[in-house]
Amino acid sequence: MRTILLSALLAVGVVTSGQASELTPDQAKAREIFARVIAFKTEIGQGQVPVMAHYLADEFKTAGFPAEDIHIVPLGETASLVVRYRGDGRSHKKPILWMAHMDVVTAKPEDWQRDPFTLIEQDGYFFGRGTQDIKSGVALIAANFLRLKREHFVPHRDLVLVFSGDEETQEATIQDLVNHHRDLIDAEFALNSDGGGGTIDETGKPKIYGLQTAEKTYASFEITVRNPGGHSSLPRADNAIYELADALKKIQAYRFPVMWSDTTLAYFKASGAATPGAVGDAMRRFAANPRDEAAADVLNATPAEVGKTRTTCIPTLLRGGHADNALPQSATATVNCRIFPGVAVADVGKTLAGLVGDKAEVKVIGDPAASDASPLRPDVMAAVTDSVHAMHADVQIVPVQDSGASDGLYLRAAGIPTYGVSGMFIKDSDSFLHGLNERVPVQSYYDELDYWYRLMKRFGGR
Repeated sequence: MRTILLSALLAVGVVTSGQASELTPDQAKAREIFARVIAFKTEIGQGQVPVMAHYLADEFKTAGFPAEDIHIVPLGETASLVVRYRGDGRSHKKPILWMAHMDVVTAKPEDWQRDPFTLIEQDGYFFGRGTQDIKSGVALIAANFLRLKREHFVPHRDLVLVFSGDEETQEATIQDLVNHHRDLIDAEFALNSDGGGGTIDETGKPKIYGLQTAEKTYASFEITVRNPGGHSSLPRADNAIYELADALKKIQAYRFPVMWSDTTLAYFKASGAATPGAVGDAMRRFAANPRDEAAADVLNATPAEVGKTRTTCIPTLLRGGHADNALPQSATATVNCRIFPGVAVADVGKTLAGLVGDKAEVKVIGDPAASDASPLRPDVMAAVTDSVHAMHADVQIVPVQDSGASDGLYLRAAGIPTYGVSGMFIKDSDSFLHGLNERVPVQSYYDELDYWYRLMKRFGGR
């Protein structure tokens, strides 16, 4: 019997350590979907995102969603999935988007303690690549669409599920939807599972919940120095590698101006009240007076906080030269910038060009998109607050700006306000997204299932 049970669990990609607690039918379905989507190797180059999209599409078809409301939109080796949950139109409002992404960062099984593509429940956690980023969001949003359909729920406006296929790499699928399939995703606003969320202290007590309203612009620049080169036995001062190093030292020494927004000031005020020591004091002082240079200096020296106070640029890649016995004819560095909302990419490029001088060429890589912060909508704040407090009463809800970037950046740039509203509560010490042995607490997963259900019912108008 144990062999039969283990075989059945492996068939859906789940291994359980210890006694599994009783699950409701809705929890069991959410767990089943979670296991199936973890099992798809949706890393870049595997071609598995469309396969996963078809699996999910079949789930929606079986549940009674009309085929014309289920769209798999291919793009190269990947794809996006859009599912429309039709409302009765009584609210006369545009749809709401419910977002996640199907792809994951590459995981090497030989480096993991457990198979990254099998959902394993052990010691109170679900382990597997994508458990936190962000196949949990895929499974929970999908499971709640299916649940509402089983309950014959009819929202007062359309609800639209949007799962992209390459958020971890090119983010081309969300751009394709915005630029070529706007009719499928046009909405009043979007709620993104790939942003926001709650933190738990090491004793298991909920600390704070961050509602993401803004993300910094991701833009990379190439800094290149060129030179005629020559024989390495005849060195001279105008060496491309030396000059590139000098240019990078100037970028290292420069600090972009301090900036702030309603979101960041609210964040520092709330976080300062809960943060001890010099950093907490600097947060409180900065929130009260963002022109306090001493407070800004403390935050600038704190890696987790510096991105919330200014644009940052840092070299991440180097290449140069062409032979051991030749003077370099060129040397290039990639400088990655995380740009404060509201600042133009071109303006950052001009700043870099001014720093490195005439000997170096500055060129932006690709066509990065910039977006402003989404407004603090009272209806979103109230709904998220109520849904969070149903899990953890009295946890403070704080607007946050992420230093990273998600698909939400492109929706904001297209005029669709986007809010990161993950319902996952997790300890900082348990956060291994993009790393080895990625995991989420089992209880947090099931709590988040109900969290999304409450949000959908509320925004559906009932």
